[in-house]
Amino acid sequence: MKVQRLQGIRGLLLVVFALLIAGCSSKSTLPVATVHNSLTTSVENYQYLVGPGDNLSIFVWRNPELSGSFLVRPDGMISTSLVEDIPVSGKTPTQVARDMEQVLSQFIRDPIVTVSVSGFVGPYSEQVRVIGAAANPQAVNYRQYMTMLDLMIQVGGLADFASGNRAQLVRTVDGRQVSYRVRLDDLIRDGDIRANVDMLPGDIVIIPEAWF
Repeated sequence: MKVQRLQGIRGLLLVVFALLIAGCSSKSTLPVATVHNSLTTSVENYQYLVGPGDNLSIFVWRNPELSGSFLVRPDGMISTSLVEDIPVSGKTPTQVARDMEQVLSQFIRDPIVTVSVSGFVGPYSEQVRVIGAAANPQAVNYRQYMTMLDLMIQVGGLADFASGNRAQLVRTVDGRQVSYRVRLDDLIRDGDIRANVDMLPGDIVIIPEAWF
């Protein structure tokens, strides 16, 4: 009798556990990723934004003890001698300098701060991504005046079975994503430089495979 009762309780627990699993896996879609707007809207007004992994050299005039080299943490913040957890990711080096001056003014009189960057990783929202039938699909750090040809050279060109003239360039314009057709076969395989286009931070290039 006791064995049957234990088996009954075990069976009931298995049913409850199965229902809990079913309830946890009921959502079939993930939330849409947040679209981050870049400060750059054309190749001429490009401004580098600090990102996690960048190394910031911070110089505080007449205060060498407050100066130094600081690595931007994965959460986009840095910590210095007097400033704890100040957010820097997504800001220009000049904006970081002004923020530092505002905080340091609580401790020293009329601070003058200069910020320079080394490493140049930048925030993810500023990287250019190539996905699909490229030789080496990857995310690439944006550089001012980068073109589609520069980008394709960095990813090794098209894969053997790529349909380059059906590729799409996805760009965020006024807060929404817009898709443009690009002619990568003409650019890379035929050398038609007229198919070259300027890139902007956050661009995504999608290269499909050819239909057979």
